[in-house]
Amino acid sequence: MNRLGTTRCGSTEFRWGERTYVMGILNLSPDSFSGDGITSLAAAVAQAHRFAGQGADILDIGGESTRPGSSPITVDEEIRRVVPVIEQLASEIPIPLSIDTYKVEVAQRALDAGATMINDQWGLKKDPHLARLAAGRGIPLVLMSNQRDKGGYDAGLKRDIACYDDLMTEVISSLKNSVQLALKLGVPQENIIVDPGIGFGKNWQQELEIIRRLGELQELGSPVLIGPSRKSFIGMVLDLPADERLEGTAAAIAIGIARGADMVRVHDVRQMVRVCRVSDAIVRRS
Repeated sequence: MNRLGTTRCGSTEFRWGERTYVMGILNLSPDSFSGDGITSLAAAVAQAHRFAGQGADILDIGGESTRPGSSPITVDEEIRRVVPVIEQLASEIPIPLSIDTYKVEVAQRALDAGATMINDQWGLKKDPHLARLAAGRGIPLVLMSNQRDKGGYDAGLKRDIACYDDLMTEVISSLKNSVQLALKLGVPQENIIVDPGIGFGKNWQQELEIIRRLGELQELGSPVLIGPSRKSFIGMVLDLPADERLEGTAAAIAIGIARGADMVRVHDVRQMVRVCRVSDAIVRRS
């Protein structure tokens, strides 16, 4: 039985529980943590077509780096980076496009250009108007738990971790607040997706714990998105740089699916589509 129902994203339906959906990452920032940032329109479009051909179900397009210690960019610069790419892709590829931003002005321009999902890494903490925008457009909204505003660990800045009696309690509480605010502002339950925020204000041991205890997020009643791809916890376990974390990413995704992940956000689409299909064959009876 599908306990989470269906979420419509443009002309695509995500039928939660039937399989794991793959979100391909399109970084339009020159300082991406994983070294895959793209700065030309032609290269971005080519990568998007490649990801679609490799089996991605949706593309997540972002113009501002989230790497530890990165500097924010202006709204105008973020729009300049993402909107031309979205405009071209919206008419060229058959899968939906998500805009990865916490700025309502950027999200609005991206939706006007053809995006059909908002991925908010701050879970409405920075700008609750994103929820009003998502509600008005009738599109899905990803809400992430981000602890960077609470003195959380930041590998790039070498900051100390925030002290939590129990990290998952903090993550769930944060997501509950975000979900309740989104519902209050008109986003229907079926259009809310939650993300525990691997890599955002947690240390590497806590990130492992999130994956281990991912099933606890089911109490929120929303599909779960995880983004462990090439993250620093893999580097800590394997002592490898970001561009050598493929196998570690595969392991994290396979375990995440076993623990209840419904969608995974990845850099290496071809390989992770295969990981998801085998994991689904083991985990999902259907």
